[in-house]
Amino acid sequence: MAGIGTFISVGRSLDAALERVKRAEELGFDSVYTTHIAARDSLAVLMAYASVSERVRLGTGVLPAFSRTPVAIAQAAATVDEFSGGRMVLGIGASHKVTNENWFDTTIPKPVTQMREYAEILRAIFRGEQPPAGEFFRTNFAFMGYEARDDLPIYLAGLSPRMLRLAGEVGDGVVLWLCGPSYIRDVVVPAVREGRELAGKTLEGFDVVAAVPAALTDDRDGVYATMRRDLVTYMSLPFYRAMLERSGFAEEIAAFDAGMQGGEPERGLAGISDRMLGELFAIGSAEEVRAGVQRYLDAGASSPGVSAVPGTDFSATLETAAELL
Repeated sequence: MAGIGTFISVGRSLDAALERVKRAEELGFDSVYTTHIAARDSLAVLMAYASVSERVRLGTGVLPAFSRTPVAIAQAAATVDEFSGGRMVLGIGASHKVTNENWFDTTIPKPVTQMREYAEILRAIFRGEQPPAGEFFRTNFAFMGYEARDDLPIYLAGLSPRMLRLAGEVGDGVVLWLCGPSYIRDVVVPAVREGRELAGKTLEGFDVVAAVPAALTDDRDGVYATMRRDLVTYMSLPFYRAMLERSGFAEEIAAFDAGMQGGEPERGLAGISDRMLGELFAIGSAEEVRAGVQRYLDAGASSPGVSAVPGTDFSATLETAAELL
């Protein structure tokens, strides 16, 4: 089940993304995940990816769960799964307060409870069972004249230990973003193991998908400058800040805050240290790209997913990372 995969988001051109999916499959990557941002719908994108591929697993990395009802996601995911020949991986996450309130007109007062209910309803629908009634979600939906794959994998996005334990308990995998190797080794794997034990299971077969922004480049400083700008949003979101603090980057967060709050954005960006970027990303020579991905494997990520860095040659990066396959 596990193996090195890639995250391919559409960006400006769907046609270009489809070519990347075909190339990733040719190179031997195990999976292709797509993000769900303020652009194209991730499940619709996966249907397009399924049309140009035959082997790679196809996953949402991740779909904001509360953007639609469990029934709506179950129907769409099952349809993608059927069309792709059983290659769908449904990755869902609670997202963030600002996103839920401003995009979807919903709230997350109890994100762990809500995600538990959501995942359990999805599982029941795929299995043809009566969905359990919860505090936040209730439905009597059942497929009629159609059978979804009853073991369609459900992965949860996780950052905090509580959400990671839930992923281990009720999910088939976890999807991580900005979680470096040390955090995966010291926090993710132990928390997931606790969740699996609560469900009477072991870690065997559980998939840890970790996005690994990577770039083959001889201009590391220029790429680092790009990544610092891209990290501004994440440095301002509570869930990510808490995770980064647990990862040992409290000094970086404090320096970032001091600059931003003091009206000195360049100083704030400079607070995002090379040490932090070097831990999270795989950027540099071919050897450094491969070593960066390998660090995630060694830390316990069963499916590190090579993802693009804006302004760099992602095709060349994919070909470089493929040498680890």
